[in-house]
Amino acid sequence: MPRLRIRRSVMSASVTALVVLAGTAAGGAYLTSHSADGAADPVASVASASSRAASPGGGTPSATRSEEPAVDYDALVAAAVRPVAGDARLSVAVLDTESGESGAYESTAGQTFDTASIVKVDILAALLLAAQDEGRELTASERASAATMIENSDNASATRLLQVVGGASALDAANERLGLTGTTASHAWGLTRTTAADQVRLLEAVFAPSAGTAGSPLSASPLSADSRAYVQELMGQVEADQRWGVSAAGGAALLKNGWMPRTTTGLWDINSVGRVESGGRTYLVAVVSDGHATQQAGITLVEAAAKAAVGALAAAG
Repeated sequence: MPRLRIRRSVMSASVTALVVLAGTAAGGAYLTSHSADGAADPVASVASASSRAASPGGGTPSATRSEEPAVDYDALVAAAVRPVAGDARLSVAVLDTESGESGAYESTAGQTFDTASIVKVDILAALLLAAQDEGRELTASERASAATMIENSDNASATRLLQVVGGASALDAANERLGLTGTTASHAWGLTRTTAADQVRLLEAVFAPSAGTAGSPLSASPLSADSRAYVQELMGQVEADQRWGVSAAGGAALLKNGWMPRTTTGLWDINSVGRVESGGRTYLVAVVSDGHATQQAGITLVEAAAKAAVGALAAAG
């Protein structure tokens, strides 16, 4: 699976429009209510092609060595996103599914973010892996919960399915299989910590081609073809008022967003992950952020960052 060449970053969680975080005796937090979902200047580095000099006497060189110019896509994406981001806490990762090239930007190296409701894609992936392991289809109840969890960002459905999966520890185990290395699950699922890079890896697992597909730079996914198709179907049916975010970077968007006001600060986590098409190419994009004064301010920034990141990768390709 192509790995994004970035420092760790994290995705904020999405909760629904009025999210209430209530501390538990164990120190956890539950997300309730559905209405509030929830540096040096970058320079592209080019390695010049090199070849061995001709043999003495003008003969043909015994060996010729050349290299294609190596473009620093992280630097290109950072150069495009930094003016948009300013001093905001933000991380972006983008992957071209055709070329396999990827780039990313982090406002602070190694920063992680609450997932808020974008973790709902992760919960569904874990549920599908468990069902595959058991050799069964999802039950009618599980499918109903999965649909409302993704399409409507219903919090009760997410809580119910995380319990079916086996809780935070089981989600961590599923994430290991999915290739997520910077994500730590929480019993209060919206407080799961993640990175933009991990969220693109999760999207790879959801949108990867079938095993053995010729010419694809994406690795085969542990999710079956039917499981991948199911997640994609739900991400394509997110209700209209939740189709902001990475959709600003292209058309035919399949996405999941997350939004959550933190009670400790009054500031908003705003996240968006998904697949978009632009200029005849398909991109996987993840933007995670926090510290926004208002929900709309966060949405505006996330959309601008997604557009800048996809535009930078597209221009380089």
